[in-house]
Amino acid sequence: MGSCTFIVCSTLLLFQLFTTKHTSAENDLPFISKTYKCINNTCIISKFQNEKNENYGINESLDVCRLTCGQYGSLWPRPTITTIIKDSVIEFGLDNITFNTSSVVDDLGKEYTTEVALVWLSSLKKLCEPQCSPNVNNLTIHVTTVTPFTNLKWSTNESYSLNISTNLDQITVNITAQTVYGARHGMETLRQLISTYKSNYSNKTLVIAREVQIIDEPIYTHRGFMLDTSRNYFPLSSIKRTIDAMGHSKLNVFHWHATDSHSFPLDLPSAPQMARYGAYSPEKIYSYEEIKDLLRYALVRGVRIIMEIDSPAHMGYGWQWGKEAGYGDMVICLGKHPWWDYCLQPPCGQLNPLNNNTYMWLGKIYKDLVSVFPKGETFHMGGDEVAVRCWNTTAEIVDWMRTNNRSLTENTYLDLWSEFHNKALNVYDNEVGDSDSDIIVWSSGLTEPHIIEKHLTKERYTIEVWQGNTVSMDLANLGYKVIVAVEDIYYLDHGLRPPTTYHSWKVIYNNKLPTVNNSNLILGAETCMFSEFVDDYSLDIKVWPRAAALAERLWTNPPTDALAAEYRLLQHRERLVTLGLKPDRTTPEWCNDREGECIISY
Repeated sequence: MGSCTFIVCSTLLLFQLFTTKHTSAENDLPFISKTYKCINNTCIISKFQNEKNENYGINESLDVCRLTCGQYGSLWPRPTITTIIKDSVIEFGLDNITFNTSSVVDDLGKEYTTEVALVWLSSLKKLCEPQCSPNVNNLTIHVTTVTPFTNLKWSTNESYSLNISTNLDQITVNITAQTVYGARHGMETLRQLISTYKSNYSNKTLVIAREVQIIDEPIYTHRGFMLDTSRNYFPLSSIKRTIDAMGHSKLNVFHWHATDSHSFPLDLPSAPQMARYGAYSPEKIYSYEEIKDLLRYALVRGVRIIMEIDSPAHMGYGWQWGKEAGYGDMVICLGKHPWWDYCLQPPCGQLNPLNNNTYMWLGKIYKDLVSVFPKGETFHMGGDEVAVRCWNTTAEIVDWMRTNNRSLTENTYLDLWSEFHNKALNVYDNEVGDSDSDIIVWSSGLTEPHIIEKHLTKERYTIEVWQGNTVSMDLANLGYKVIVAVEDIYYLDHGLRPPTTYHSWKVIYNNKLPTVNNSNLILGAETCMFSEFVDDYSLDIKVWPRAAALAERLWTNPPTDALAAEYRLLQHRERLVTLGLKPDRTTPEWCNDREGECIISY
């Protein structure tokens, strides 16, 4: 028995020694990495090498190769006027960066540019994680603007020029722009001309394109993304993360669809009842101070926020306290069943156009928002999908229509609908103190080209069109300003529910905006995320990089299609990952590493 035990133990010991040695040998096997060279404007694998024993060459990583390979390198969106990127890079150190804002024309502009610089440096630090090696080369960035600081509007000049030159250990960047917003875009382009390579097995080294000349300006002034925070709540961190990605993609409008019939998450000082009765919980609100903070956060990233308070339809929870408080029925059809008899989507709810208290409380909401947003900022009043069958089954409204000798036809209800808009606009103007603000409404039965001029004046109303390019063309040719939001292409929630269709980034990229007699009337476009099937946990993957595809279409409007842009988009996606987003994958990593070998036409 003892002899048998000895044999077993000896066998186990030999097995352990063998497997330990074998495992150790496996652990000593080097990882094999790829190095790249730019050949015919394409980054091609030049060799495979032992990652552990050989250092990368400065130009040999894929990220560095793509910085200068091809006319536009890895820039997104690609510049519109002049782009010269020489095929050479130079190292520099994170601690050797200097900003010179002495040529920014006013103190507010200097303050803004300093904040932009801090955001820019933060993104470089993320690129360096976990660590970048020090370097003696110095990077000096000179920023020059021409006009004083002002709010970001459709009329804002966002052009810039960018020049990079080197002399021994000194790298000099000159960014010149009419406005601080153009300068910010120049800073973003500069960020995209910087990458890292592994200088040894653990550390990274920053590199920048050595010689660059860029002159750039956007084609469209409204480059937007819409987020619905009513159907599902999104924490501020999620919204800020989205705005980060917008700034890096040169999108400039965050359209905040803040309220709907589902919830009212805005905690406003003059109308606290709305959030108390309308928010999903005390934790799922946006305070007045948080809205202020978000406005500045977005602006520093080149993004303006356009708030939408949708009405008279898409209103519900948050307004239900009115009757008990002595204000009458300010909202009608709220939560009616079966919902399809009263509205287009549950829960039902529409404002009561006959109750003067409805307009009084709208005024309180407008007052609070007007006081926190820049004076004269564009405001979105929603205005779509009014269900006539709701008003036509409400005794108060039916009786009023009959008393005033109005028929109960859809055309007559359109008159009531437009009267609501005119009253709401008067209330808004009273709170603003003038009648100069641009007002956006969604396209609807009220904005059909053959009747819109009867109801909505082109001097005040901009129409956001979701039905199709033909309607956009017709409205623009009538003289209305138009924002394109074609649902079958730009609604990012489509494909998540039948019978809608999911569209990849390539479909979004390839869709060109309509051509009209006066091209200035097509302001731009938006991708839209209505949030029935998305929340904080799935927002990034359902929005990005598809929203970035529209960014290049609107900034550059290139004559080429998505195929020519694919590898720049892949590189831009990696930048979004570096920022902390979790965007969707658009191709296998094998294809990303082998440019041109995996053309997938969808």
